[in-house]
Amino acid sequence: MTTKSFDLDRLINTLGSIETITKPSEVAKLSQDYHTFSPILVPKLAGKVGDLVMRPANEAEVLKVAAACVKYRVPVTVRGAGTGNYGQCVPLHGGVIVDMTKMQEILYVKPGVARVEAGVKLAALDKKAHDIGWEMRMAPSTYRTATIGGFIAGGSGGIGSIQYGLLGDRGNLLALKVVTLEDEPRVIELRGDDVQKVNHAWGINGIITELEIPLASAYPWAELIVTFDDFITTVKFGQALANADGIIKKEIGIFASPIPQYFTALRQYIPDGSHAALLIIAEPNLESLSGLLQQYGGKITYQKAAEEAGKGVNLGEFTWNHTTLHARSEDSSITYLQSIFPNDNLQTIEHMYHHFGDEVMMHLEFIRANGVIANPGLQLVRFTTEERLNEIIRYHEEKGVFIANPHSYFIEEGWKRAIAPEHLRFKEMVDPYNLMNPGKSKMLELKIRN
Repeated sequence: MTTKSFDLDRLINTLGSIETITKPSEVAKLSQDYHTFSPILVPKLAGKVGDLVMRPANEAEVLKVAAACVKYRVPVTVRGAGTGNYGQCVPLHGGVIVDMTKMQEILYVKPGVARVEAGVKLAALDKKAHDIGWEMRMAPSTYRTATIGGFIAGGSGGIGSIQYGLLGDRGNLLALKVVTLEDEPRVIELRGDDVQKVNHAWGINGIITELEIPLASAYPWAELIVTFDDFITTVKFGQALANADGIIKKEIGIFASPIPQYFTALRQYIPDGSHAALLIIAEPNLESLSGLLQQYGGKITYQKAAEEAGKGVNLGEFTWNHTTLHARSEDSSITYLQSIFPNDNLQTIEHMYHHFGDEVMMHLEFIRANGVIANPGLQLVRFTTEERLNEIIRYHEEKGVFIANPHSYFIEEGWKRAIAPEHLRFKEMVDPYNLMNPGKSKMLELKIRN
């Protein structure tokens, strides 16, 4: 499939008054995401740009774009704010970039549930929910700029996952609507378990236009930095806090020295050589936290009251992959891994910490996955060569660490590992010509070749 297989001018004329961007520099900018965190993906995705960008303002315009792209067999790549890290919204075969950021209507926010268009920013939805005493269950560290559609299509969890699990857990996504790329495009609403056919599918299974998500009761959240002299003690503290079901928490991020040195705005609170836990805890539970601090020898070096939320530094923006962003702003040679360590003990974490030293700097996040506490890592890696990076990945896997490879743009090499047969059947129905983000699934590419 190439961009030479369709008439660009005829396509534009078909789409009429829908906002269209053809300026090469703007199209190139809107064809990118944060795959630049990976020195492996940068050369692989170099020069991969769309031919034009369409910004539909409503579902009717999305249907119109879909119909035109099917008619002329034009590849379609959907994007929100482009905050992903795997090259999810980088078009491998040109075509139309469908930018959903104009679809920003919050259809309703009720106790426990919200329904929104796909282009709504997470921060805007969270603010609206707070007005009635509710909030989003989880959000990525990019919540200020990320869209809800992009989060569902490309994300997996984030701040809040320690309490509510991951997006793929049953109940964390209630419903969504997608526009198909059939000969006569239609709108399909999926509810219940059927949402998994589109959840975290990188936009290969339809254009998401609306979503219905559950909300959580809003707590007054306090933010704290706790420092430790020993890394493994820091991890044990994080694990103990994660397992303390009576303490309501939103974020437990663990950072081995020297990672905190990359947090310019926080350096004054984290002495050189110390290890840090960045916490977001329900303010009424702070007294209960003191016993854990005493047990593990942690020192609170920074604390922001809930009434100061939104003012100044926000600790959430130093966690998850914002950690990588801060580190790369100081040293652009740094890249990262995404991993899940075995749950049963801390021996593997301790082994990796000592085995790699500062070559692989330990950054752990605590989450609840299917009712069990887990500790995914977003380790920072001092990159030297692709061969060495692959050695590091293989060593982790040999020791039982699951690696969601952020240096590949294939869905199956990330968190999913495989696409379920029913999802493939759904793909065949809604996108019979394989126009949706083609090239991002190994299984589909193999099936097409055969």
